[in-house]
Amino acid sequence: MKNIFALVDCNNFYASCERVFNPKLKSKPVVVLSNNDGCIVARSDEAKALGIKMGVPFFKIKDIIKKNNVAYFSSNYALYADMSQRVMDTLSKYTPGIEVYSIDEAFVSLQELTKEDLTSYCKKIRDEIYRNTGLPVSIGIAETKTLSKIANEFCKKNAVLNGVFDMTQFKDKSKLLSRVPVIDVWGIGKALGKHFMLIGVFSAKDFASVDPCVIRKKMGVVGTRTQMELNGISCIDLDEIKHPKKEIISSRSFGKYVTDINELEEAVSQYTCRALEKLRMQRSLANFIYVFIQTNHHKLSDTQHAEGRFAALPNSSSFTPDFIQTAKQLLRKIYKPGIKYIKAGVMLSGIVPDDSLQLCIDDSKDHSRRRSLMNSIDIINKDIGRDTVRFASSGINQNWQMKMSFRSRRYTTNWSELMTVKI
Repeated sequence: MKNIFALVDCNNFYASCERVFNPKLKSKPVVVLSNNDGCIVARSDEAKALGIKMGVPFFKIKDIIKKNNVAYFSSNYALYADMSQRVMDTLSKYTPGIEVYSIDEAFVSLQELTKEDLTSYCKKIRDEIYRNTGLPVSIGIAETKTLSKIANEFCKKNAVLNGVFDMTQFKDKSKLLSRVPVIDVWGIGKALGKHFMLIGVFSAKDFASVDPCVIRKKMGVVGTRTQMELNGISCIDLDEIKHPKKEIISSRSFGKYVTDINELEEAVSQYTCRALEKLRMQRSLANFIYVFIQTNHHKLSDTQHAEGRFAALPNSSSFTPDFIQTAKQLLRKIYKPGIKYIKAGVMLSGIVPDDSLQLCIDDSKDHSRRRSLMNSIDIINKDIGRDTVRFASSGINQNWQMKMSFRSRRYTTNWSELMTVKI
């Protein structure tokens, strides 16, 4: 049976998450800010209608915010991640074939359904996601993943479609593809799109019909696949297996300039803990850690410094204290007194599966105790709230933390921030 794909995409995801727990925001313009409350990274439809652009610095639109009573929030990553997982859990009940593509979108396989069932089935998915999470989604259906991306965009831009658009109903898709700029085709983007426009390829329709040799010369096999997909030939399968990352990075900009080595150690310790949590979550061990610090390269009047160092662990490990100790040693080698640092981070590499470690009997017992301790901490922090149990080296006050002055409550992951109901 010929495969059919659907792309399920949460509408204005970050802004929609804020609305779920604050009904007063319905029909009101909402924006969400980047790290340190710097730029706009998410907008509701109402905010878009005001002309607020993605990436614009927050301070530049404060007049628009005030004049139009726009609600604004710091990024609430804990809330968004949990809401995303709830969406994906609902999706997995409807199809065994699912590829989580990003925090707010997933490809699913609808291979077992007849064409007559596709729209009604996807409306059921849309309705249940909304019942379970309060989040609106758009679903684009097509014969290939690339076409399902396009179908999803049509769905978002046309309210009359009511959240679901089945592109398989159109045998001749040329009229639809002619309305899609080549730069908006999945896998092409602005840089390549500008090149193709110079040779007369302006739309997805043009790209689908141009000489394959022209595409292959510029984009190789990736471009050939994209062209085939636009012509309804599926050649990009679902990636259902969540592959372990080969590198894990944990990094943040500070909420202020940091010159003190003790504060830097707190930050590096905290980022190391985060990286190790991710490492254990994918059931892996790491052999190397890289620590880096940097100044604000936009402020040239300040003394500039950016440096990082690698170190190898004695054995493959996921035991946080080992990595914290090594990270602090690396930091002291690259730190320069009096320099105003704005960012730090760590990277784990040399990542291997956690069942690949070969140990003697005594070492095996010690490894088992260490793994049990880490698992216990991870479970407590997952069930009760992040950092319920944390390492002292990460600090208490953490004055270096990035700014989140306007963050909403972590309604679903932190016991102390649950919603309360007055009766």
